[in-house]
Amino acid sequence: MEDKENIIISLGGSIVVPDDPDFSFIIQFKELVLKWVSLGKRFFIIVGGGKTCRNYNEALKKVINPSTEDLDWLGIYATRLNAELVLLSFEGVTPSQIVTDPSVIHNLKEDVIIGAGWKPGCSTDYDAVLVAEQLNSKKIINLSNVDYVYESDPGVNPNAKKFENLSWKEYRSFISSEWGAGMSTPFDPIASKKADEMGIELAFINGHDLESLENYLEGKPFKGTIIK
Repeated sequence: MEDKENIIISLGGSIVVPDDPDFSFIIQFKELVLKWVSLGKRFFIIVGGGKTCRNYNEALKKVINPSTEDLDWLGIYATRLNAELVLLSFEGVTPSQIVTDPSVIHNLKEDVIIGAGWKPGCSTDYDAVLVAEQLNSKKIINLSNVDYVYESDPGVNPNAKKFENLSWKEYRSFISSEWGAGMSTPFDPIASKKADEMGIELAFINGHDLESLENYLEGKPFKGTIIK
């Protein structure tokens, strides 16, 4: 029997929980994933901490002067809470526990695997790259809450230039080279460096635009950015 194609998704936490948990998104996302599972695909979905992570980090900073590792661990547990919501939403289709160590994925046989943060020093974007490395995959989908990668934050600069195609060298030239707990960047710098070294193609798509995700999976033109 032919091996199933692995689809690796780094799912932004702010898509799952923008302010409150977005059950409407989860329902639609689940339907899309299960449709493609029925067509022979296998999904590895790594869920981020997003706004939940940043809110908790900011709260802690007002109480104490936390270490970077403290903030990272707080963010990791935020990713795990968000991931648990997604996992339970798939009602028995997934393993009974979220995956936090990418090296164990070879032991899992289910068609939908839900993962979360692993250890301090990087984001769930990096965990998605580690999953790709374990599976020898060369493509990752990043679902965020913006349509494209921009040269600067479009929320701050309405005239920020958008990109439909970028090299990793170009992308890495306008983001920070260092990771910071709670960092909000299209794809984190540590993950980007490793993805560049591995020759990964990243499709950056707005998670609210599931039609574009569907088009990408079908090999059709889509709204978003390709980095490779």
